[in-house]
Amino acid sequence: MTQPPPPPPHQPPQGGFGPPQDQPPQQPGQQPGFGAPQPPQAPQTPPPAAPPAPGQQPGYGYPQQPPQAPPQAPPGYGYPQAAPPPQAPPQAPPGYGYPGQAPNPYGQPTPPYGQQPPYGYAQPTMPLQPQAQPGGKKFNAQLAIIVSAVVAIALIVGGGVWYATSSGDGDKKDDTANSSGGTGGKDDGKDGGSGGTGGTDTGGGTTGTSTKPLEKVPANPASKILFQVPAPKVSKDTTISTAGSWLTDKVYAKSGVAEITGFDPDKGTKLWNIKLPGPVCQGSNHATTDGRTAILYQPAMPTKDKPSHGCSQIAAIDLNAGKKLWTKTANSGDEPISFNNITVSGGTAAVGSTSGGAAFDLGTGKQLWAPKPTDTCYDAGYGGGAKLVAVRRCGSYDQPELHIQTIDPKSGKVISDYQMGSGIAYASVVSSDPLVVAADVGESAKDGSGISDFFSIDNKTGKLRTRISAPSDQYAASCDGITKVEECHQVAVGNDRLYISTEEHDGSGKFSQTNEIVALDLATGKTVGQRAVAGDDSTLSPLRMDGPNLIAYKRGPYNKGGQVLSIDGGTFKETKLLENPSTESVLDAERSMLPQSAEILYRQGRLFMSDVYASDLGRTSGEVEYLVIAFGLN
Repeated sequence: MTQPPPPPPHQPPQGGFGPPQDQPPQQPGQQPGFGAPQPPQAPQTPPPAAPPAPGQQPGYGYPQQPPQAPPQAPPGYGYPQAAPPPQAPPQAPPGYGYPGQAPNPYGQPTPPYGQQPPYGYAQPTMPLQPQAQPGGKKFNAQLAIIVSAVVAIALIVGGGVWYATSSGDGDKKDDTANSSGGTGGKDDGKDGGSGGTGGTDTGGGTTGTSTKPLEKVPANPASKILFQVPAPKVSKDTTISTAGSWLTDKVYAKSGVAEITGFDPDKGTKLWNIKLPGPVCQGSNHATTDGRTAILYQPAMPTKDKPSHGCSQIAAIDLNAGKKLWTKTANSGDEPISFNNITVSGGTAAVGSTSGGAAFDLGTGKQLWAPKPTDTCYDAGYGGGAKLVAVRRCGSYDQPELHIQTIDPKSGKVISDYQMGSGIAYASVVSSDPLVVAADVGESAKDGSGISDFFSIDNKTGKLRTRISAPSDQYAASCDGITKVEECHQVAVGNDRLYISTEEHDGSGKFSQTNEIVALDLATGKTVGQRAVAGDDSTLSPLRMDGPNLIAYKRGPYNKGGQVLSIDGGTFKETKLLENPSTESVLDAERSMLPQSAEILYRQGRLFMSDVYASDLGRTSGEVEYLVIAFGLN
């Protein structure tokens, strides 16, 4: 499994809080003028402190350096079998937790940011019909890895202690929303199952329960460029997060540098713009059916003197109206606490960090639950969508004890609890319903993917259904469980199955590479005997579910545009929904959006690919880069 370079070293977490434990836990159980490709995206939220992550591997995707034929995969490649559940750690003695530990220092040292100059989205001046250009640049994976590592180091934030405050948005300059007609539309909210972040398109990421596919098969899948948004210009040595993208029936919304902009999804016309005082750290992968979601952002722009202000601002956004509904802050004395994770479930916005978690009503901003003085555990983060799932951390820093809890979004009441075994320091929520968690057991995933195993858990009882071994040398999925509990790529869940990309391996042609998507049963952990094959010099990545069918993105050979496929959940028959232009300028731009890090949204014949950060690192003078590339049927 591969992913962008890991965050820098962390500090031990301090005692925190989470939802009230009202019942005891149950037993464990990317047109002419397109620029050259960009480097892989860096993590978009300033992470807290944590142990050093394992080394990285070169970036995913074609074209590559002239390859050496890799060794053949061992027998059974791409088909892990169910592994026995881990043994639960011994019960903690009375008073087990964090008392006596030194508090986490706020504001860890970081390399300096440059001052961010003002900018705005300008409509492209180039014609929208793609034309071939000679000498197109190809992606240099090794350079990109170095650039991404520098970017990752530039994004560090500390923690704090919770004190809740709130504010309205009516008369603040940094809270204004200029709207020119962004109305109507609904979140998809009907697709069964879920997909990993960056590969999730359920109108911003809701998980639904429809048993029928909603995507229509076009008579002609050939696409054209609908619009593109130029990458924001940033100062030298500056990297700014632009994380967050959402899609409703009438609005495509995307985070820029200290702003969120709503676009007409067909024309690219700006419908509204919400200015923020600082960069967006993270946007929820989920939205309600009426187009409401939540974000984390910094209270000010980074400067040389203050490279980070922490992701302390929590806000609800009405995507259809283009308004910020409310803002909440969390302070430690005079300093704000920085959160790592935000999600939406059941009309609730939940935030988590090493200092714990809390929840607010998405419509009103009312605090739904708060920390308790007696808490010795903390909610590191939450997975949202159809259900709300907490990753709760107890125990000492050196010997953590993780609990996966399904909780009521309104009350915080624990519905079920699964205690993970020893040797698991971090976990990621891949899907909240059915509940699937990924973890790196014993730090055995040596590529930094954060996954060695998947855990299928019963939401109602908290019992382990099965544990699925997923060796990192065979599978391309990745999760950032250290800083973002709900940040997984190359994996989707639906039909009570886990759909996962394999790593690239030898194809049938000389020097060719390919991969597959395989399906595993969440009840038994075994493969279901089906797989989707990308073909030579191509790769497949799961995006999300469409009823019983899997929506996947196919990255083709160097001379062919990407495709969106619908894979039948029963027969695994592939149907082409979209195929992008194959001119060199378009190819270069599309290939700058890597499936394992870019945000990729697809619905009803429209594909949106966007970057999660803006940076001058690795940028060549005169090179044109894009924040968003939108494709649609002819």
